[in-house]
Amino acid sequence: MLPLAALAWLVAQSGISPLQARIDEAPPGAVVVVEPGTYEGDLTIDRPMHLVGHGRPRLVGSGAGTVVRITAPDVTLEGFDIDGRKGGSLAKDSAGVHISGPRATIRDCHVERSLFGIYVREANDVRLEHNVIAGIIGADPGDQGSGIHLFNTTGFTLIGNRVHDSRDGIYLQSSSHGRIAGNVVTDVRYGLHYMYSDDNVFEDNRFERSAAGAALMYSKRIVLRRNQFVHNRGFASVGILFQSCDDVLVEDNLVEDNARGLFLEGTQHDTFRHNAISTSDVAIVLYDSSVASRFEGNVFIGNLSPLQLIGRRTDTVFTDNYWSDADEPDLDGDGIRDRPYRLSNVFDHLRGNLTAADLFAQSLGAAVLSSAETAFPVLDAVPVEDPRPLVRPPALAVPVHARDEDDVNGVALWELSASATCVAGGLFVLASGRRQLAVHTS
Repeated sequence: MLPLAALAWLVAQSGISPLQARIDEAPPGAVVVVEPGTYEGDLTIDRPMHLVGHGRPRLVGSGAGTVVRITAPDVTLEGFDIDGRKGGSLAKDSAGVHISGPRATIRDCHVERSLFGIYVREANDVRLEHNVIAGIIGADPGDQGSGIHLFNTTGFTLIGNRVHDSRDGIYLQSSSHGRIAGNVVTDVRYGLHYMYSDDNVFEDNRFERSAAGAALMYSKRIVLRRNQFVHNRGFASVGILFQSCDDVLVEDNLVEDNARGLFLEGTQHDTFRHNAISTSDVAIVLYDSSVASRFEGNVFIGNLSPLQLIGRRTDTVFTDNYWSDADEPDLDGDGIRDRPYRLSNVFDHLRGNLTAADLFAQSLGAAVLSSAETAFPVLDAVPVEDPRPLVRPPALAVPVHARDEDDVNGVALWELSASATCVAGGLFVLASGRRQLAVHTS
Protein backbone atom coordinates (compact mmCIF):
# COMPACT_ATOMS: atom_id res chain seq x y z
CA MET A 1 0.00 0.00 0.00
CA LEU A 2 1.37 3.43 -1.00
CA PRO A 3 2.11 5.98 1.75
CA LEU A 4 -0.28 8.94 1.90
CA ALA A 5 2.39 11.38 0.68
CA ALA A 6 3.14 9.19 -2.32
CA LEU A 7 -0.55 8.86 -3.12
CA ALA A 8 -0.97 12.66 -2.97
CA TRP A 9 2.02 13.04 -5.31
CA LEU A 10 0.49 10.62 -7.84
CA VAL A 11 -2.82 12.49 -7.72
CA ALA A 12 -1.06 15.81 -8.29
CA GLN A 13 0.85 14.38 -11.25
CA SER A 14 -2.41 13.17 -12.82
CA GLY A 15 -3.87 16.67 -12.81
CA ILE A 16 -6.74 15.63 -10.51
CA SER A 17 -7.52 17.60 -7.35
CA PRO A 18 -6.92 15.84 -4.03
CA LEU A 19 -10.52 16.86 -3.22
CA GLN A 20 -11.83 14.52 -5.92
CA ALA A 21 -11.79 11.51 -3.59
CA ARG A 22 -14.00 13.34 -1.08
CA ILE A 23 -16.44 14.24 -3.86
CA ASP A 24 -16.55 10.66 -5.10
CA GLU A 25 -17.19 9.30 -1.60
CA ALA A 26 -19.92 11.79 -0.64
CA PRO A 27 -23.55 10.69 -0.94
CA PRO A 28 -25.91 12.77 -3.11
CA GLY A 29 -27.10 15.88 -1.28
CA ALA A 30 -24.13 15.95 1.13
CA VAL A 31 -22.53 19.11 2.51
CA VAL A 32 -18.76 18.89 2.03
CA VAL A 33 -16.72 21.46 3.97
CA VAL A 34 -13.24 22.24 2.64
CA GLU A 35 -10.63 23.61 5.02
CA PRO A 36 -8.21 26.47 4.19
CA GLY A 37 -5.31 25.55 1.95
CA THR A 38 -4.26 25.16 -1.68
CA TYR A 39 -5.60 22.22 -3.68
CA GLU A 40 -3.95 21.66 -7.05
CA GLY A 41 -5.65 19.84 -9.90
CA ASP A 42 -9.03 19.73 -11.63
CA LEU A 43 -12.28 18.74 -9.94
CA THR A 44 -15.50 17.18 -11.28
CA ILE A 45 -18.76 17.30 -9.31
CA ASP A 46 -21.08 14.63 -10.69
CA ARG A 47 -23.70 14.42 -7.94
CA PRO A 48 -25.94 16.93 -6.10
CA MET A 49 -24.08 18.48 -3.17
CA HIS A 50 -23.07 21.65 -1.36
CA LEU A 51 -19.31 22.21 -1.52
CA VAL A 52 -18.40 25.05 0.81
CA GLY A 53 -15.01 26.54 1.54
CA HIS A 54 -14.06 27.87 4.98
CA GLY A 55 -11.22 30.40 5.09
CA ARG A 56 -11.23 30.74 1.29
CA PRO A 57 -9.44 27.56 0.18
CA ARG A 58 -7.66 27.93 -3.14
CA LEU A 59 -8.40 25.61 -6.06
CA VAL A 60 -5.55 25.75 -8.56
CA GLY A 61 -6.23 23.98 -11.83
CA SER A 62 -3.90 21.70 -13.73
CA GLY A 63 -3.49 24.33 -16.44
CA ALA A 64 -4.87 21.89 -19.02
CA GLY A 65 -8.58 22.70 -18.87
CA THR A 66 -11.48 23.55 -16.56
CA VAL A 67 -10.74 23.80 -12.83
CA VAL A 68 -14.22 22.87 -11.49
CA ARG A 69 -16.64 21.01 -13.76
CA ILE A 70 -20.26 20.61 -12.58
CA THR A 71 -22.25 17.98 -14.44
CA ALA A 72 -24.91 17.10 -11.83
CA PRO A 73 -28.09 19.01 -10.95
CA ASP A 74 -28.54 20.94 -7.69
CA VAL A 75 -24.88 21.69 -6.92
CA THR A 76 -23.81 24.67 -4.80
CA LEU A 77 -20.19 25.87 -4.86
CA GLU A 78 -19.41 28.56 -2.31
CA GLY A 79 -16.47 30.41 -0.83
CA PHE A 80 -13.49 29.38 -3.02
CA ASP A 81 -10.63 31.13 -4.81
CA ILE A 82 -10.18 29.49 -8.21
CA ASP A 83 -7.07 29.85 -10.39
CA GLY A 84 -7.07 28.64 -14.00
CA ARG A 85 -3.33 29.19 -14.47
CA LYS A 86 -3.94 30.70 -17.93
CA GLY A 87 -4.36 27.20 -19.32
CA GLY A 88 -6.79 25.24 -21.42
CA SER A 89 -8.47 25.83 -24.77
CA LEU A 90 -11.11 28.26 -25.98
CA ALA A 91 -12.38 25.54 -28.32
CA LYS A 92 -13.04 23.30 -25.31
CA ASP A 93 -14.65 26.11 -23.23
CA SER A 94 -11.98 25.82 -20.53
CA ALA A 95 -13.19 27.78 -17.50
CA GLY A 96 -12.68 28.40 -13.84
CA VAL A 97 -16.13 26.84 -13.37
CA HIS A 98 -17.97 25.00 -16.16
CA ILE A 99 -21.64 24.15 -15.52
CA SER A 100 -23.73 21.70 -17.51
CA GLY A 101 -26.06 20.59 -14.67
CA PRO A 102 -29.30 22.48 -13.96
CA ARG A 103 -30.05 24.51 -10.84
CA ALA A 104 -26.41 25.10 -9.90
CA THR A 105 -25.51 27.97 -7.57
CA ILE A 106 -22.06 29.58 -7.59
CA ARG A 107 -21.72 32.00 -4.70
CA ASP A 108 -18.87 34.15 -3.31
CA CYS A 109 -16.16 32.60 -5.48
CA HIS A 110 -13.16 34.49 -6.87
CA VAL A 111 -12.03 33.26 -10.29
CA GLU A 112 -8.83 34.41 -11.95
CA ARG A 113 -6.52 33.54 -14.83
CA SER A 114 -9.09 31.34 -16.58
CA LEU A 115 -9.95 31.56 -20.29
CA PHE A 116 -13.63 31.71 -19.33
CA GLY A 117 -14.54 32.70 -15.79
CA ILE A 118 -17.86 30.87 -15.31
CA TYR A 119 -19.30 29.06 -18.34
CA VAL A 120 -22.92 27.86 -18.26
CA ARG A 121 -23.80 25.49 -21.09
CA GLU A 122 -27.36 24.24 -21.60
CA ALA A 123 -28.08 24.27 -17.86
CA ASN A 124 -31.33 25.93 -16.78
CA ASP A 125 -32.14 27.85 -13.58
CA VAL A 126 -28.52 28.58 -12.65
CA ARG A 127 -27.70 31.26 -10.04
CA LEU A 128 -24.41 33.18 -9.99
CA GLU A 129 -24.21 35.43 -6.92
CA HIS A 130 -21.54 37.80 -5.61
CA ASN A 131 -18.62 36.30 -7.49
CA VAL A 132 -15.49 38.19 -8.56
CA ILE A 133 -14.03 37.27 -11.93
CA ALA A 134 -10.72 38.57 -13.25
CA GLY A 135 -9.60 37.50 -16.68
CA ILE A 136 -6.03 37.13 -17.79
CA ILE A 137 -4.78 40.65 -17.18
CA GLY A 138 -2.70 41.94 -20.08
CA ALA A 139 -3.86 39.26 -22.53
CA ASP A 140 -5.34 40.18 -25.89
CA PRO A 141 -9.17 39.99 -25.72
CA GLY A 142 -9.19 37.53 -28.60
CA ASP A 143 -7.01 35.13 -26.65
CA GLN A 144 -9.46 34.64 -23.80
CA GLY A 145 -13.16 34.13 -23.20
CA SER A 146 -15.85 36.00 -21.31
CA GLY A 147 -16.07 36.50 -17.58
CA ILE A 148 -19.59 35.04 -17.42
CA HIS A 149 -20.70 33.07 -20.48
CA LEU A 150 -24.19 31.59 -20.91
CA PHE A 151 -25.17 29.41 -23.86
CA ASN A 152 -28.61 27.97 -24.55
CA THR A 153 -29.97 28.28 -21.04
CA THR A 154 -33.13 29.71 -19.52
CA GLY A 155 -34.34 30.95 -16.15
CA PHE A 156 -30.91 32.11 -14.97
CA THR A 157 -30.08 34.71 -12.29
CA LEU A 158 -26.91 36.81 -12.12
CA ILE A 159 -26.75 38.95 -8.97
CA GLY A 160 -23.97 41.18 -7.63
CA ASN A 161 -21.06 39.78 -9.63
CA ARG A 162 -17.95 41.78 -10.55
CA VAL A 163 -16.02 41.15 -13.77
CA HIS A 164 -12.94 42.85 -15.18
CA ASP A 165 -10.16 42.29 -17.73
CA SER A 166 -11.85 39.49 -19.69
CA ARG A 167 -12.84 39.51 -23.36
CA ASP A 168 -16.50 40.33 -22.66
CA GLY A 169 -17.93 40.83 -19.20
CA ILE A 170 -21.27 39.01 -19.55
CA TYR A 171 -22.00 37.10 -22.75
CA LEU A 172 -25.45 35.68 -23.44
CA GLN A 173 -26.26 33.56 -26.47
CA SER A 174 -29.63 31.90 -26.99
CA SER A 175 -30.38 32.38 -23.28
CA SER A 176 -33.73 33.78 -22.18
CA HIS A 177 -35.98 34.55 -19.21
CA GLY A 178 -33.12 35.67 -16.99
CA ARG A 179 -32.60 38.41 -14.40
CA ILE A 180 -29.28 40.26 -14.30
CA ALA A 181 -29.05 42.75 -11.42
CA GLY A 182 -26.41 44.64 -9.44
CA ASN A 183 -23.40 43.46 -11.45
CA VAL A 184 -20.34 45.62 -12.19
CA VAL A 185 -18.25 45.10 -15.33
CA THR A 186 -15.16 47.17 -16.15
CA ASP A 187 -12.18 47.17 -18.52
CA VAL A 188 -13.35 44.56 -21.03
CA ARG A 189 -14.20 44.61 -24.74
CA TYR A 190 -18.02 44.57 -24.40
CA GLY A 191 -19.45 44.89 -20.91
CA LEU A 192 -22.58 43.05 -22.01
CA HIS A 193 -22.52 41.02 -25.24
CA TYR A 194 -25.85 39.61 -26.21
CA MET A 195 -27.27 37.58 -29.13
CA TYR A 196 -30.57 35.74 -29.77
CA SER A 197 -31.72 36.07 -26.16
CA ASP A 198 -35.29 37.19 -25.49
CA ASP A 199 -37.26 38.27 -22.42
CA ASN A 200 -34.38 39.19 -20.11
CA VAL A 201 -34.37 41.92 -17.45
CA PHE A 202 -31.28 44.01 -16.59
CA GLU A 203 -31.50 46.21 -13.49
CA ASP A 204 -29.01 48.29 -11.47
CA ASN A 205 -25.89 47.10 -13.31
CA ARG A 206 -22.83 49.19 -14.16
CA PHE A 207 -20.81 48.77 -17.37
CA GLU A 208 -17.74 50.97 -17.48
CA ARG A 209 -14.49 51.69 -19.37
CA SER A 210 -14.91 49.28 -22.27
CA ALA A 211 -15.15 49.44 -26.05
CA ALA A 212 -18.92 49.13 -25.60
CA GLY A 213 -20.99 49.19 -22.46
CA ALA A 214 -23.47 46.83 -24.11
CA ALA A 215 -23.84 45.30 -27.58
CA LEU A 216 -27.35 43.84 -27.88
CA MET A 217 -28.23 41.98 -31.07
CA TYR A 218 -31.05 39.96 -32.62
CA SER A 219 -33.26 39.81 -29.53
CA LYS A 220 -36.74 40.80 -28.39
CA ARG A 221 -38.48 42.14 -25.29
CA ILE A 222 -35.40 43.15 -23.32
CA VAL A 223 -35.85 45.44 -20.31
CA LEU A 224 -33.00 47.74 -19.25
CA ARG A 225 -33.76 49.63 -16.05
CA ARG A 226 -31.58 51.81 -13.74
CA ASN A 227 -28.31 50.64 -15.30
CA GLN A 228 -25.23 52.79 -15.85
CA PHE A 229 -23.23 52.73 -19.09
CA VAL A 230 -20.37 55.13 -18.51
CA HIS A 231 -16.87 56.09 -19.71
CA ASN A 232 -16.87 53.82 -22.76
CA ARG A 233 -14.55 55.64 -25.12
CA GLY A 234 -12.55 54.88 -28.25
CA PHE A 235 -12.85 55.41 -32.00
CA ALA A 236 -15.97 53.23 -32.31
CA SER A 237 -17.04 53.03 -28.66
CA VAL A 238 -20.68 53.20 -27.62
CA GLY A 239 -22.71 53.18 -24.43
CA ILE A 240 -25.43 50.81 -25.73
CA LEU A 241 -25.63 49.32 -29.22
CA PHE A 242 -28.95 47.90 -30.45
CA GLN A 243 -28.74 45.79 -33.61
CA SER A 244 -32.05 44.27 -34.74
CA CYS A 245 -33.58 44.38 -31.26
CA ASP A 246 -37.37 44.74 -31.12
CA ASP A 247 -39.87 45.74 -28.42
CA VAL A 248 -37.13 46.82 -26.02
CA LEU A 249 -37.87 48.97 -22.96
CA VAL A 250 -35.03 51.25 -21.84
CA GLU A 251 -35.93 53.36 -18.80
CA ASP A 252 -34.22 55.18 -15.93
CA ASN A 253 -30.70 54.43 -17.21
CA LEU A 254 -27.60 56.63 -17.14
CA VAL A 255 -25.65 56.73 -20.42
CA GLU A 256 -22.78 59.10 -19.69
CA ASP A 257 -19.39 60.06 -21.12
CA ASN A 258 -19.33 57.72 -24.10
CA ALA A 259 -18.05 58.32 -27.61
CA ARG A 260 -21.59 57.51 -28.77
CA GLY A 261 -24.40 57.22 -26.27
CA LEU A 262 -27.00 55.07 -28.05
CA PHE A 263 -26.60 53.28 -31.39
CA LEU A 264 -29.71 51.93 -33.15
CA GLU A 265 -29.71 49.90 -36.36
CA GLY A 266 -32.48 47.66 -37.66
CA THR A 267 -34.57 48.01 -34.48
CA GLN A 268 -38.37 48.18 -34.20
CA HIS A 269 -40.84 49.42 -31.60
CA ASP A 270 -38.28 50.26 -28.91
CA THR A 271 -39.15 52.67 -26.09
CA PHE A 272 -36.65 55.00 -24.37
CA ARG A 273 -38.00 56.96 -21.42
CA HIS A 274 -36.67 58.74 -18.35
CA ASN A 275 -33.03 58.08 -19.28
CA ALA A 276 -30.12 60.49 -18.95
CA ILE A 277 -27.84 60.61 -21.99
CA SER A 278 -25.08 63.02 -21.10
CA THR A 279 -21.59 64.31 -21.92
CA SER A 280 -21.10 62.07 -24.93
CA ASP A 281 -19.72 63.09 -28.30
CA VAL A 282 -22.94 61.99 -30.03
CA ALA A 283 -26.03 61.26 -27.95
CA ILE A 284 -27.76 59.02 -30.53
CA VAL A 285 -26.59 57.33 -33.72
CA LEU A 286 -29.74 56.37 -35.61
CA TYR A 287 -29.95 54.35 -38.81
CA ASP A 288 -32.98 54.79 -41.03
CA SER A 289 -33.48 51.00 -40.81
CA SER A 290 -34.73 51.58 -37.25
CA VAL A 291 -38.47 52.14 -37.27
CA ALA A 292 -41.32 53.01 -34.93
CA SER A 293 -39.23 53.72 -31.83
CA ARG A 294 -39.95 56.45 -29.31
CA PHE A 295 -37.88 58.75 -27.06
CA GLU A 296 -39.97 60.44 -24.37
CA GLY A 297 -39.17 62.18 -21.08
CA ASN A 298 -35.40 61.74 -21.40
CA VAL A 299 -32.68 64.19 -20.40
CA PHE A 300 -29.97 65.08 -22.93
CA ILE A 301 -27.31 67.22 -21.31
CA GLY A 302 -23.83 68.33 -22.33
CA ASN A 303 -23.57 66.20 -25.49
CA LEU A 304 -21.54 67.62 -28.35
CA SER A 305 -24.23 66.54 -30.81
CA PRO A 306 -27.75 65.25 -30.15
CA LEU A 307 -28.17 63.04 -33.22
CA GLN A 308 -26.22 61.43 -36.04
CA LEU A 309 -28.69 60.16 -38.61
CA ILE A 310 -27.49 57.54 -41.09
CA GLY A 311 -29.71 57.56 -44.15
CA ARG A 312 -32.42 59.73 -45.61
CA ARG A 313 -35.47 59.06 -43.45
CA THR A 314 -36.64 58.28 -39.92
CA ASP A 315 -39.99 57.76 -38.24
CA THR A 316 -38.52 57.65 -34.72
CA VAL A 317 -40.53 59.91 -32.42
CA PHE A 318 -38.86 62.39 -30.07
CA THR A 319 -41.17 64.24 -27.69
CA ASP A 320 -41.18 65.83 -24.23
CA ASN A 321 -37.42 65.46 -23.75
CA TYR A 322 -35.06 67.95 -22.13
CA TRP A 323 -32.19 69.22 -24.32
CA SER A 324 -29.54 71.26 -22.54
CA ASP A 325 -28.63 73.27 -25.65
CA ALA A 326 -32.21 74.23 -26.53
CA ASP A 327 -32.58 78.00 -26.17
CA GLU A 328 -36.14 78.80 -27.19
CA PRO A 329 -38.17 80.65 -24.53
CA ASP A 330 -41.30 79.51 -22.71
CA LEU A 331 -43.43 82.62 -22.86
CA ASP A 332 -46.67 80.99 -21.76
CA GLY A 333 -45.02 79.26 -18.79
CA ASP A 334 -46.35 75.77 -19.53
CA GLY A 335 -42.92 74.13 -19.17
CA ILE A 336 -42.65 73.51 -22.92
CA ARG A 337 -40.45 75.67 -25.13
CA ASP A 338 -42.39 77.74 -27.61
CA ARG A 339 -40.82 76.22 -30.70
CA PRO A 340 -39.69 72.67 -31.53
CA TYR A 341 -36.11 71.66 -30.89
CA ARG A 342 -34.31 70.61 -34.04
CA LEU A 343 -32.02 67.65 -33.37
CA SER A 344 -30.42 67.57 -36.80
CA ASN A 345 -28.22 70.18 -38.42
CA VAL A 346 -26.23 70.18 -41.62
CA PHE A 347 -22.96 69.13 -40.02
CA ASP A 348 -24.56 66.23 -38.16
CA HIS A 349 -26.17 65.25 -41.47
CA LEU A 350 -22.71 65.20 -43.06
CA ARG A 351 -21.33 63.19 -40.12
CA GLY A 352 -23.99 60.56 -40.64
CA ASN A 353 -23.29 60.18 -44.34
CA LEU A 354 -19.61 61.09 -44.72
CA THR A 355 -17.25 59.23 -42.40
CA ALA A 356 -14.39 61.71 -42.76
CA ALA A 357 -16.57 64.46 -41.29
CA ASP A 358 -16.03 62.89 -37.85
CA LEU A 359 -12.50 64.24 -37.92
CA PHE A 360 -13.90 67.77 -37.65
CA ALA A 361 -16.70 66.97 -35.19
CA GLN A 362 -15.40 69.17 -32.35
CA SER A 363 -13.88 71.88 -34.52
CA LEU A 364 -14.67 75.55 -34.79
CA GLY A 365 -15.52 75.02 -38.43
CA ALA A 366 -18.25 72.54 -37.55
CA ALA A 367 -19.85 75.09 -35.26
CA VAL A 368 -19.66 77.79 -37.96
CA LEU A 369 -21.18 75.50 -40.58
CA SER A 370 -24.04 74.48 -38.27
CA SER A 371 -24.77 78.07 -37.24
CA ALA A 372 -24.74 79.27 -40.83
CA GLU A 373 -27.12 76.53 -41.92
CA THR A 374 -29.45 77.33 -39.01
CA ALA A 375 -29.62 80.97 -40.08
CA PHE A 376 -29.91 80.27 -43.81
CA PRO A 377 -30.98 76.66 -44.49
CA VAL A 378 -29.92 75.94 -48.08
CA LEU A 379 -28.98 72.23 -47.78
CA ASP A 380 -31.57 69.47 -47.63
CA ALA A 381 -30.88 67.69 -44.33
CA VAL A 382 -33.44 65.29 -42.93
CA PRO A 383 -35.55 67.24 -40.38
CA VAL A 384 -35.72 65.57 -36.97
CA GLU A 385 -37.47 67.53 -34.23
CA ASP A 386 -38.77 67.27 -30.72
CA PRO A 387 -42.05 69.24 -30.94
CA ARG A 388 -42.35 69.62 -27.16
CA PRO A 389 -38.88 70.22 -25.67
CA LEU A 390 -38.97 70.62 -21.89
CA VAL A 391 -37.73 73.81 -20.27
CA ARG A 392 -36.46 71.98 -17.19
CA PRO A 393 -35.17 68.42 -16.83
CA PRO A 394 -37.60 66.06 -15.11
CA ALA A 395 -36.63 64.26 -11.92
CA LEU A 396 -34.80 61.04 -12.78
CA ALA A 397 -33.83 57.89 -10.93
CA VAL A 398 -30.17 58.29 -12.01
CA PRO A 399 -27.57 61.00 -11.32
CA VAL A 400 -26.52 63.29 -14.16
CA HIS A 401 -23.18 65.08 -14.43
CA ALA A 402 -22.74 68.03 -16.78
CA ARG A 403 -19.61 68.24 -18.87
CA ASP A 404 -17.04 70.69 -17.52
CA GLU A 405 -17.14 74.03 -19.26
CA ASP A 406 -13.52 73.65 -20.33
CA ASP A 407 -14.33 70.30 -21.94
CA VAL A 408 -17.21 71.79 -23.89
CA ASN A 409 -15.52 74.96 -25.09
CA GLY A 410 -11.86 74.01 -25.21
CA VAL A 411 -10.39 73.59 -28.69
CA ALA A 412 -6.91 72.18 -29.19
CA LEU A 413 -4.46 73.89 -31.51
CA TRP A 414 -4.55 71.07 -34.03
CA GLU A 415 -8.32 71.33 -34.10
CA LEU A 416 -8.07 75.02 -34.99
CA SER A 417 -5.83 74.14 -37.89
CA ALA A 418 -8.12 71.37 -39.10
CA SER A 419 -11.11 73.71 -38.81
CA ALA A 420 -10.03 75.96 -41.64
CA THR A 421 -11.80 73.87 -44.26
CA CYS A 422 -15.04 73.78 -42.29
CA VAL A 423 -14.85 77.54 -41.63
CA ALA A 424 -14.62 78.13 -45.34
CA GLY A 425 -17.58 75.82 -45.89
CA GLY A 426 -19.62 77.66 -43.30
CA LEU A 427 -18.84 81.04 -44.86
CA PHE A 428 -19.81 79.67 -48.26
CA VAL A 429 -23.16 78.47 -46.93
CA LEU A 430 -23.70 81.81 -45.20
CA ALA A 431 -22.94 83.72 -48.40
CA SER A 432 -25.21 81.43 -50.43
CA GLY A 433 -28.02 82.01 -48.00
CA ARG A 434 -27.64 85.78 -48.21
CA ARG A 435 -27.66 85.68 -51.99
CA GLN A 436 -30.85 83.61 -51.97
CA LEU A 437 -32.38 85.97 -49.42
CA ALA A 438 -31.51 88.95 -51.65
CA VAL A 439 -33.09 87.26 -54.69
CA HIS A 440 -36.32 86.49 -52.77
CA THR A 441 -36.65 90.04 -51.39
CA SER A 442 -35.79 91.93 -54.56
